[in-house]
Amino acid sequence: MSLTLSVDGERWRAHLLATATRFPGIVPVAKGNGYGFTLGRLARRAQWLAEHADETGAAIDLLSVGTYDELPEAASRFDGDLLVLTPWRPFGAALELDERTARRVIHTVSRPEDLTALLERDPAARFVLEQLTSMRRHGMTRRDLATAAEVLGTGRSGLRGVAMHLPLNTTSHLGEVNRLVNDVVASGLTTRTVFVSHLTHAEITTLAGSYPDFTVRPRIGTDLWLGDRGALAVRATVLDVHEVDRGDTFGYRGRSAPKHGHIVIVSGGTAHGIGLEAPTGDQSLKARAATLARGGLDAVGFVRSPFSIDGKQRLFAEPPHMQASMLFVPSGARVPRVGEEIEVRVRFTATDFDRVVIG
Repeated sequence: MSLTLSVDGERWRAHLLATATRFPGIVPVAKGNGYGFTLGRLARRAQWLAEHADETGAAIDLLSVGTYDELPEAASRFDGDLLVLTPWRPFGAALELDERTARRVIHTVSRPEDLTALLERDPAARFVLEQLTSMRRHGMTRRDLATAAEVLGTGRSGLRGVAMHLPLNTTSHLGEVNRLVNDVVASGLTTRTVFVSHLTHAEITTLAGSYPDFTVRPRIGTDLWLGDRGALAVRATVLDVHEVDRGDTFGYRGRSAPKHGHIVIVSGGTAHGIGLEAPTGDQSLKARAATLARGGLDAVGFVRSPFSIDGKQRLFAEPPHMQASMLFVPSGARVPRVGEEIEVRVRFTATDFDRVVIG
C-alpha cells in the first residue's frame, strides 16, 4: 500500500563504485530529499564509498550537503568533513552549530564581508570561496577574490579552495572555467584546489591537463546516485477499483465519468510529490503550447498522470489527493487488481517515497 522505490542493489552499488573510480577527486552531494533515497541513506552510502577507496582509488574524505539544517543527519552517518553548499551568512542556522559538528564543517563563502564576519566569529573556520559564474546565483567576482586575498594575507588560513557552480549548458564550460581559474591566479589567493559542479568527465580531464598545478574536485549528485536509471524502479499499489458508467459522479469535486470505465485508486499523491510540477526550463513554442493544453485539460479532469498500466500512462480522474490518486481506465483496457503494483514515472528530486527497498 505504498509508493515504493525499488533498487537493484548490486547494479546500483556497481555504478557508484564505477563513478567514484571515474572521478578520483569526487565529492558526493547529498542534499534535499536525498535524490529520493533520503539524505541519511546517501550519507551512509558515501561512508560505504569511503570504505571502498581501495577499489575505486578515490579517497572520499568530504561529503556535500545543501544547507546547515541538513548537517546533523549527515554528520551522524558520515565520518569525514562536511561541505555546506549554501553560502554562510551571519544569521540563521549557520550560527547554531554544536562544537563537535562545527569542527567538521567546511563553509562556502560568497561575499567578502561574510569572510570577514566568519573569521571574526571563528578564526579557525575552514571554508571555500565561491566564484560568480554565469549562473549569477552566489559568488565572488575577480575583484572580490582580490579583496578576500587581502583579508587572508599570506599567513596560514582555513581556505580549502574555490568553488564553481556552473549552469546545465549543452555547450562546453571550458571557456568560462579558464577565465575563472585565471581570476583565482590573478587574485593572489594561494589555493590551487577547485571544486566544480556540472562539468563532464571530458571537461574535467581537459581542465586537469591545462592546469597541472591545480587539484580538481568534482561535486557530483545526480550522476552519482541516479546515473543508472535502469537500477531504479518506482511502483505504486492499487488500493481500490470501482466501475463507473457515463455520468456517474466521483471524487472530492463530484466530477462525472465521461464514459464507461473504471476509477482506479493508487498510492501516491501530493504528499509524495505526485502531481506537483516544477517550472520547466524549455522555452520552445512547442513546450509552451503543451503547457497551455495541459491547463485546458485540467479544467475537465483529463490530465495524463505519471502512473502506467501495461505500459500506457493513464489519466488522472481528478487532481491527486494527499496520499492517493484516482485514475480513469476506459472500457476495453485491462483493469488492474487490488494489491497489484503499477509503474510510476517521477522526478526523483521532488518525490518522497514511503519505502525505499534496496536489494
